[in-house]
Amino acid sequence: MIRVDLKLAPQNCTVEDLRHIWRLADDAGFDGVWDFDHFNSIGASTTGPVFEGWTLLGAMAALTKRVRIGCMVTGVTYRHPAVVAKMAVTVDHLSNGRLDVGIGAAWAVNEHESLGIPFPPNGSRIRALQEACVVMKRLWTEPRASYQGTHYRLSEAVGEPKPLQQPHPPLWIGGEGEKLMLRVVARHADVWNHTSNDPQKSARLSRILDEHCAAIGRDPTAIGRSVQFFYAGEREMFLRLADGLVKEGFTKLVCGVRSVADGDAVARLLPRLRAL
Repeated sequence: MIRVDLKLAPQNCTVEDLRHIWRLADDAGFDGVWDFDHFNSIGASTTGPVFEGWTLLGAMAALTKRVRIGCMVTGVTYRHPAVVAKMAVTVDHLSNGRLDVGIGAAWAVNEHESLGIPFPPNGSRIRALQEACVVMKRLWTEPRASYQGTHYRLSEAVGEPKPLQQPHPPLWIGGEGEKLMLRVVARHADVWNHTSNDPQKSARLSRILDEHCAAIGRDPTAIGRSVQFFYAGEREMFLRLADGLVKEGFTKLVCGVRSVADGDAVARLLPRLRAL
């Protein structure tokens, strides 16, 4: 079954624009709605207005009733995973168990440099991501959580209340590095997400993920395959890309839009996306 989600990044827009997209997703029949996790705008300009993603999730939870919600994806460098775990539990309760937790290794070096946030090398960030997954899962599932890692430590930590979703909200890991990132996905993800405009490349990465799963004895079908792709005004091109991705086994489609008008256009295409 195809899952179709909608995403408007909270940059270069108003709060009312965001509310429109959240309501649209809930009312039009989308399965999920997402924002992103950046402190500066991304794309052609890094100086535009941008709202903080996890704060918005509390409002998203209150404004919607049916659709699943999440932040695609949380940068592991921005917050200690114990803080993310607590935020996630709060949003899970506010939404009556509709939260999907997106997380990745972060990449926007300019944000880190300008804000004084450490930005370790790629390998170190990915290893921190792996540890963060362990930390969050332990806080979500264990009465008292302990962990001794290179990047994070817990000592008899209490994480209460537990999430409404059991054993915990689904963990969506975003990234496509073949040697390190997809190994973390294989071990910890409930859903793998990446951004793509090339179904063949996505299929190749999916096969590599299967190989990493086989190496650790995990059933690759236990990991949902999700892809984010963007609507740019060309309806048929957008639908052809979606069709190609579905044919390659990606059954969770995250439709990125850059404006309210684009969101409305994708909503009109929802029946055709459902029919793929």
